[in-house]
Amino acid sequence: MQLIDTHTHLYLEDFDNDRKETIQRAINAGVEFMFLPNIDSGTHKAMMNLRDTFPDNCFPMIGLHPTSIDDNYIKELNFVEKELAKNKYIAIGEIGIDLYWDKTYQKQQEEALRIQLEWAEDLNLPVAVHVRESFDEVFAILDKVNTPRLKGVFHSFTGNYEQAQKALSYEFMIGVGGIFTFKNSGLDKVIGKIDTKHLILETDSPYLAPTPMRGKRNESAFLVHIAQKLADINKTSLENIAEITSTNALGLFSEVKAFI
Repeated sequence: MQLIDTHTHLYLEDFDNDRKETIQRAINAGVEFMFLPNIDSGTHKAMMNLRDTFPDNCFPMIGLHPTSIDDNYIKELNFVEKELAKNKYIAIGEIGIDLYWDKTYQKQQEEALRIQLEWAEDLNLPVAVHVRESFDEVFAILDKVNTPRLKGVFHSFTGNYEQAQKALSYEFMIGVGGIFTFKNSGLDKVIGKIDTKHLILETDSPYLAPTPMRGKRNESAFLVHIAQKLADINKTSLENIAEITSTNALGLFSEVKAFI
């Protein structure tokens, strides 16, 4: 059985004391591949060090996270652009809009998202899109820039069924993470209506550990709990869900094949 964690921040300091052991636990659990979304220029070195340490298992993205956007965002975008020109990445991410914590830089977040989506389209790279309290704003930008070449995933999807259908209308994937397993999230009722051909799995570790690990530091090995929940609501086997979601992930993040 092969599982793929399509979104994990294993390079963050949360794992400094046991990073190698954490990754080995993931591999032992069947999570062979772990995709690493970048946050900003300050996290890039640690991410690339992890890629160099586990080149057969960890694959990097490059992008500017919306919560790292401030008055300095143009300099940060220049860093992303230069990295896209000189290094190989499987996607542009993590990008998007986050209006949960602060709306001060909403216009800058919207502009940064538009620019990075256009880079993705030009380079034929998928995107990992962060959407928090911002579905309408992200949809408005995608309506303007979407083309048949643009592809990606709505990372850690937490929307309703109508928002899921809108996301799928762009031919994007839905990222299913730990919140999906929470008893009162209601996401099982939304995800249960979506054909598994549109779904990929993720942990977003160290955040959002799934049930029954809720409250602990999340890690890629916990992906099996998310996969099992998806298998349960689809009345199928864990192995079948692993096969479907891994095929979906490798189809979307096709640049991984260049690393293997």
